[in-house]
Amino acid sequence: MKSTTVSLAQARRIAVRAQALDGSAKGILETVRRIGFLQLDPIATVAPPQELILWSRLGPFDRAELDRLVWVERKLFEWGAYIWPIEALPLIRARMRRPRGKYSWERRGTEFLKTNAAFRRYVLRELERRGPLLSRELEDRSVAAWGSGGWTGDRSVTEMLDILHGRGQVAIVGRRGGQRVWDLAERWYPETETVPLAEAERELTEKRLRTLGVRYEKGEWHAHPDAADGPVPKRITFLSPFDRLVHDRDRAEALFGFRYRLEMYVPKAKRQYGYYVLPILRGDRLIGRIEPVFDRKTGGLRVNSVHWEEGVQPVSLQTPLRSLAKFVGAHRVEGDI
Repeated sequence: MKSTTVSLAQARRIAVRAQALDGSAKGILETVRRIGFLQLDPIATVAPPQELILWSRLGPFDRAELDRLVWVERKLFEWGAYIWPIEALPLIRARMRRPRGKYSWERRGTEFLKTNAAFRRYVLRELERRGPLLSRELEDRSVAAWGSGGWTGDRSVTEMLDILHGRGQVAIVGRRGGQRVWDLAERWYPETETVPLAEAERELTEKRLRTLGVRYEKGEWHAHPDAADGPVPKRITFLSPFDRLVHDRDRAEALFGFRYRLEMYVPKAKRQYGYYVLPILRGDRLIGRIEPVFDRKTGGLRVNSVHWEEGVQPVSLQTPLRSLAKFVGAHRVEGDI
């Protein structure tokens, strides 16, 4: 794959365009295919990350259509805390089948399956007989609990399902009240070709580089051969902390001169900007950060704070805030903006 060395200004434009943040995004499915995947996370101060990532590109969209694409039409699928285009399934299946043991958490999962072999058989049998099921609809028949140290509260059923999911034996086939619904993978995933792991990893790496547009290597920016440079409209939007444009914090700092860190786990008194702050993108520059919170009880979209980057002339945020309010269903925008 032959890349082209580009200037910093070119790299910024290419990165924004490659991630469909230039106003060119046309629909949910096309957008997910362009950017590679959507990251999932339970924190939804404004909206779930997968929805906020799409809103940043599409503006207000029909959330039901995203659900339909995943759970009804199956043109997207959920695996590994991401939503992927179904075309990526052969590559992801290679990861599902990969040998485990390189990392301690993999060895721990293998040992958990071995120790709880009868529990594993019970889970698969119940899914075959009664599925699809929520985790709470399965009994905890583990003989050795996961003992997570607090992160999962010793929920051995959930851990069993997660391990089997990672290894391609069960699938997430829906959501009920926000909870994952499980079934046998063979009943959910379509048949696909078998791709060797090494080939799958090469293809996934190439796809990732293409969706990012540029990479930083030895002090230079290199553009992917398929990357396109060109003017970027000065549209203003807010980015999820999990957006691929800023997900790699060091890359974002090198590309935009923008130091960004989530401060959720920083004590309140020590936070510099706020609990869940979103970068503000204007054209091909990150010009500041904003902390909006959707109060679902009052129906207001409250702006706790706005911080502009040094040397940036403040601009009106009314248009993206009205768009975000409309998307999340807020009746008004509150705060001194």
